[in-house]
Amino acid sequence: MSSLFLFSIISKYVYSCIFAPMNLEDIKTVKKLLSTPQKIVIVPHKNPDGDAIGSTVALWHYLKNIGQDATVVSPNDFPDFLKWIPGNESILNFEKENSQSKNKISEATLIFTLDFNHLSRIGQMQDYLNNVVAEFIMIDHHQAPADYAKITYSDVSMSSTCEMVYNFMEYLNDTDKITPEIATCIYTGIMTDTGSFKFKSTTSRTHRVIADLIDKGAQNTEIHHQIYDTNNSSRLKLLGIALNNMVILEDYNTAYITLTQEELNSCNYKKGDTEGFVNYGLTLKGIKFAVIFIENSEEGIIKISFRSVGDFSVNQFARNHFEGGGHDNAAGGKSDLTITETTERFTKLLENYKTDLI
Repeated sequence: MSSLFLFSIISKYVYSCIFAPMNLEDIKTVKKLLSTPQKIVIVPHKNPDGDAIGSTVALWHYLKNIGQDATVVSPNDFPDFLKWIPGNESILNFEKENSQSKNKISEATLIFTLDFNHLSRIGQMQDYLNNVVAEFIMIDHHQAPADYAKITYSDVSMSSTCEMVYNFMEYLNDTDKITPEIATCIYTGIMTDTGSFKFKSTTSRTHRVIADLIDKGAQNTEIHHQIYDTNNSSRLKLLGIALNNMVILEDYNTAYITLTQEELNSCNYKKGDTEGFVNYGLTLKGIKFAVIFIENSEEGIIKISFRSVGDFSVNQFARNHFEGGGHDNAAGGKSDLTITETTERFTKLLENYKTDLI
């Protein structure tokens, strides 16, 4: 048994002993908090994806529907392919609507943080949230959560934070309050974070939740169309460049893609255009580890996405070498080197993991 696989098993065991679904005491605390008027801010992570937007907007709908004053404040903008989600127009962008966002945060009596578990994941908002007096509630499914929340609902076995928001409403005996808008938001996040229900985090429970969401008004075909079937010519051109840049390392059952800032600019890159590109490597027979390296000249870093199949933990790989983390089969990281230096370093690191990958 490889050391990386053994570490992953031990980590999951230790984690499961510490963090579990919401306990009765936490549920009572949440019910008490929500039984009185609150000024609530809901925060996703920086560069929010389908699960982050779906979960925060779903929770926003729910809290508004039970009479609470709630606002979603995102650290920055989110991809165009998510801007059809019902309620997305209400989201405040901390970067572009800074004063209004700060006012909402300073007035907040309760802050929900969704789909992340460390305040470093919210960029410039971190310093501001570090100084608020509001209580925090965390809902998240990533590993190694920080200890900043009054209530921490953390469960790495969950397919998505959106599935946890459904559970959260169930704990409060409020699934009857799931409207078609809420169902649509939750369905979207589960679908995107499970790779259209193909990742191993998709359980029979996940499918039962999805069935209930459809019964409550989620139009599954339309949601899929909005997310996956609305390509523009620039994005398809960028996908062609990405696939042309793919490097296959057969000795390590690994494939990686690079995209430079120049290549992004040539295709009029917009946030979210590279969503899903990293998964193409895993469609190749025998490939267990897929990576995409994307140059971001504005931040001066290389953004990295890691994906794997089987027992190879990209979460641990990202934590060990690229200041990142996430899930066992899906994680992210970054590099301060050039894109060439980063890929060279990555390739050299693979020698240490050869037994895990063959």
